[in-house]
Amino acid sequence: MQKIEAASPEAQSANLVADNVAQLKALFPELVSEGPNGPAVNLDVLKALVGDATVTDAEEKYGLNWHGKRAARQLALTPSTGTLRPCPDESVDWDTTKNLMIEGDNLEVLKLLQKSYAGKVKLIYIDPPYNTGKDFVYPDRFQDSITNYLELTGQREGGARISSNSETSGRFHTDWLNMMFPRLKLARDLLRADGTVFISIDDKEVANLRCLCDEVFGAENLVAQMVWEGANKNDAKQIGTCHEYVLVYARNRDAVPRVWGLKKDGVEPVLKEAKRLREIHGSDFDAASEALAGWFRAMKATESFAHRRYRFIDARGVYKEENPTAPGGRKFQLIDPRNGNKIRLREGRGWAFDQDQFNKLVEEGRITFVTDTSIMLRLYLHETDSMTPPSVFYQPARSASERLSKLMGQEVFDFPKDELVLQKFVEMATSKDDHDCIVMDFFAGSGTTAHAVLLQNATDSGQRRFVLVQLPEPLDPSSSEQRDAAAYCDKLGKPRNIAELTKERVRRAAGAIGADNPLFGGDCGFRVLKLDSSNIRAWNPTSEAMKETLFNHAEHLLSDRTDDDLLTELMLKLGLDLCVPTQTRSVVGKQLRSIAGGVLIACLDRQVQLQEVESLAQGIIAWHKELAPVGDTTCVFRDSAFADDVAKTNMAAILEQNGIANVRSL
Repeated sequence: MQKIEAASPEAQSANLVADNVAQLKALFPELVSEGPNGPAVNLDVLKALVGDATVTDAEEKYGLNWHGKRAARQLALTPSTGTLRPCPDESVDWDTTKNLMIEGDNLEVLKLLQKSYAGKVKLIYIDPPYNTGKDFVYPDRFQDSITNYLELTGQREGGARISSNSETSGRFHTDWLNMMFPRLKLARDLLRADGTVFISIDDKEVANLRCLCDEVFGAENLVAQMVWEGANKNDAKQIGTCHEYVLVYARNRDAVPRVWGLKKDGVEPVLKEAKRLREIHGSDFDAASEALAGWFRAMKATESFAHRRYRFIDARGVYKEENPTAPGGRKFQLIDPRNGNKIRLREGRGWAFDQDQFNKLVEEGRITFVTDTSIMLRLYLHETDSMTPPSVFYQPARSASERLSKLMGQEVFDFPKDELVLQKFVEMATSKDDHDCIVMDFFAGSGTTAHAVLLQNATDSGQRRFVLVQLPEPLDPSSSEQRDAAAYCDKLGKPRNIAELTKERVRRAAGAIGADNPLFGGDCGFRVLKLDSSNIRAWNPTSEAMKETLFNHAEHLLSDRTDDDLLTELMLKLGLDLCVPTQTRSVVGKQLRSIAGGVLIACLDRQVQLQEVESLAQGIIAWHKELAPVGDTTCVFRDSAFADDVAKTNMAAILEQNGIANVRSL
């Protein structure tokens, strides 16, 4: 029976370096050789394989480089020895939900999720800390990530508050890039082949972030750089900035649906107003269109951003104008049926219709002649089921804050992201029919992404799941910006940190959505897990206390950890979904736990006597046959539970003889 120790592969997150080497070796065996420090990649061979005729790696090349980039890359590749501890008491619908809310440093959490969720996430939205020059929560100090996390969250002494990342420090951009780079690399590995990532950012780092994402995801996988319009800021000396950005990248753009669409919500008010304006202005459609544009400006707080382009009115209804050509369209000479003029076609493009269809469109008044030789096609709002999302969208000033304050009962967050806009992202990039759809946000903040997922599920009866990760960043009651949030935590009787506010917002949002949609029976719960050091005590002796260390290591599981803690770590390290069903059964007075239909069977009782081995083993074998799991089963026991090595050896032998070959002890 193999014992799982702190240094065992089963006690660590995915070893990305080893996986990369294995993939290289599988493709090009001659590329990898054994060196004095392990596998070595022959760069000369690599250059020859890709046809690179350069002489040295030191030559100049295009790309984004900064001090610490190599260390940041290595940081992403360093396995984690941490774990996640379940917190059912803080969760909602623990036994049935498939949603997750994880407290902890997202770098460490992303590493831990690799085995269970690599290649499974459909959509990632993040709103990372903008590089404002204020206190930086995620420092570039991760020699020991778990220790750093515990110090940051006040669970250990010795951690200092992070100093300001001022522009005069010479590392203003470097510190931020070192924080983002490893997280994006890990995030990419979590995305499905058809997955996408949406990243909110402002002017200070948008150029660097785009170069960084080009490197991580590939420039060819850029979907869009969208503009998020908001309130105009009056603090600028020259031009008031009234927008931010959202960068959208795909894991593989060729695998992403060719067309994204948004359902027509909020159409009826637009059509009603257009009808009223047509009655007022009669055949003066220019005046009616101008009035409609004014109505849009006045109604920004409630209109759907996708409908602002439908701003013209004619006898048929409300319409927008679009260029009727596209790359790959039909290339031929189009003739104006009214006068025989040739319609100009831009080089490299083609028409969306043939001559007969064009003649009919002209007859129906669906073509706008901009000049005698250039045209636009009229698309009517009432005739389309969905619309291609625009690259510019709008968040009304304070509207999201006001809705969140109403939900929470008071103002807690300043300028949270708008859940209605994020709901559009979810609608664009996911499908209600995708039952394996996971939406992740590892800078969860106020929990807007979870709120958006729940809203969209209630709208279209989807089964999307969310995974949130949020650092329990302490709130300072002496800070004017955090005073209200700290007081809110006090009112809840919770620790003063942002993660508590995240959980409370998601609880309230779920309750409100359930109340507003009584027929919606979807998943509105979430499991809470918290990052911590491994349940397995690491062997770390000192010459001064060797005797004490030996005695302590006789039981190498931490004494304050529960069976559920151990099971969760086993699920993580074996690559199981953290929300798979769990079953229990009692055999000879011992509690057995089956995870994922028998993929993992655990008996974590603290004592297994020699005379109990045969009966317990037969009970496990019988249950294993009932469960009939697909693939191999791993069976795990406490190492210290067996009375002696004979009992442990007998247990392993009986199980192995009956088809359960992976028997491990903790």
